[in-house]
Amino acid sequence: MLQILFSLEDASVIETVVIPSARGRTTVCVSSQVGCAMNCQFCFTGRMGLRKHLSTAEIVEQAVFARKLFSDEFGTITNVVFMGMGEPLHNVDNVIKASSIMVDEQGLQFSPRKVTVSTSGLVPEIKRFLNESNCDLAVSLNATTDEVRDWIMPINRRYNLSTLLGTLREELRLRPKSIVLFEYVMLAGVNDSVDDAKRLTELVRGIACKINLISFNPHSGSQFKPTPDEKIIEFRNMLIQSGLTVMVRLSRGDDQMAACGQLGAAGDYQLPLLRVPEKFQVAL
Repeated sequence: MLQILFSLEDASVIETVVIPSARGRTTVCVSSQVGCAMNCQFCFTGRMGLRKHLSTAEIVEQAVFARKLFSDEFGTITNVVFMGMGEPLHNVDNVIKASSIMVDEQGLQFSPRKVTVSTSGLVPEIKRFLNESNCDLAVSLNATTDEVRDWIMPINRRYNLSTLLGTLREELRLRPKSIVLFEYVMLAGVNDSVDDAKRLTELVRGIACKINLISFNPHSGSQFKPTPDEKIIEFRNMLIQSGLTVMVRLSRGDDQMAACGQLGAAGDYQLPLLRVPEKFQVAL
């Protein structure tokens, strides 16, 4: 895993990560904002606050530069994921334009199935993205109850699980070939119980999807602990037994603060930590 720092014209710094895979796939993870307004409690970037939206050119240039710089070492970059700094659909205009350039025959010529845009759950923007883009969508879910998701992902207070998942059911029903990727960061004692696995199965029922279980990557100021690898595997097996397609992403790049949820610099200001529900205080 290789981390690239870009200095913008206003002296802001963004991070891009190149992730080689033993399976011959090399992914570039691009940023869409400097910082992020979502304040997801487990995410280092999410607590930075929003500094600025990236322009279409600033987003596309990350993939262009990574392709030029690393093709000789890792081979062709095959995939692009909008999972770096920022909430991509909070910058929806520029993200849709950038992803379109990436898949255009006159642009970067990636397959639309190889470009994935992730969101924490901005429902109106999800509808727009699914109607205007042919790239893949990933939704950062991370909880199976509104109580937990309200706490760790404040966007849930605006668009709760019922609204979010109901929208996906409705929109994907019109696109029978589309599959959504649900990302689920495993937080010890918070969202990794047997009951969570059972609820997750029911929540996504009727949605064409894959589940990506992600090992939590600790960072400065983090109040969470990662679920042990063996428990992640047990959680995965329960989901598979219920008929779901499940992948596991164990930690990569956490030693250099380049892993999922670790990008960015704290600076002088961070968004506040939210009140921990009483029954979860023992887990932290």
